[in-house]
Amino acid sequence: MQEMNGQIALVTGAGRGIGSAIAKSLAKEGATVIVNYAGNAQAAQDTVDSILKDGGSAEKYQCDVSDFAAVEEMIKYVVQKYEKIDILVNNAGITKDGLLLRMSEQDFKQVLAVNLGGTFHCIRHAAKYMIKQRSGRIINLASVVGLTGNAGQANYAASKAGVIGLTKSAAKELASRQITVNAIAPGYIDTDMTAVLSDSVKESVQSSIPLKRMGTAQDIAQAAVFLASDKASYITGQVLSVNGGMV
Repeated sequence: MQEMNGQIALVTGAGRGIGSAIAKSLAKEGATVIVNYAGNAQAAQDTVDSILKDGGSAEKYQCDVSDFAAVEEMIKYVVQKYEKIDILVNNAGITKDGLLLRMSEQDFKQVLAVNLGGTFHCIRHAAKYMIKQRSGRIINLASVVGLTGNAGQANYAASKAGVIGLTKSAAKELASRQITVNAIAPGYIDTDMTAVLSDSVKESVQSSIPLKRMGTAQDIAQAAVFLASDKASYITGQVLSVNGGMV
């Protein structure tokens, strides 16, 4: 039996990689999925088509999550069309790596605006409806570097550490309305974002992981499905590290 029949899920940045895998996995469990994307309409459509082909229900919606008002419109659209929002997965994220002393103000601010600001905007607008429903699952994508820091990623690490703090705070505020808020902190996952790494960097990364392999988008998707399910109803304010034992 599909565990999420009749549930409405919004997954941000769901055109590719981890977001796409999460959207497909939630749809497989019976959820209707709104596939959010910022720029790549074709990738988002591919995710939707894949879900529809498997007998699931999905549609795409364009919105830059760093835009507070645009996010408000997106959430409003979902609730007006489907009459509720059960699951919110804040996955949209960007990187603009560079050493601290060379990092431009723009590169720092933009990564914070999308990764942390976008997560805040979505929670802020979705929580209003979840509070009325007295139910909801919010899952935020953090990162292993939000726990450890990483040279060359001061902006990304700061944004993901911020997501962890936001997760714990939101969990405390929303718990009385039966809304859970958790974060997943992926390690090195084989996606477009890590495809740019050289073979030698990939080899050294893999040797630092006790399980000796990079994770897959599916590894993260399965964790997200668990946190969105009834099985996780007593789990909130937590950071689930999915990193092959790296940290």
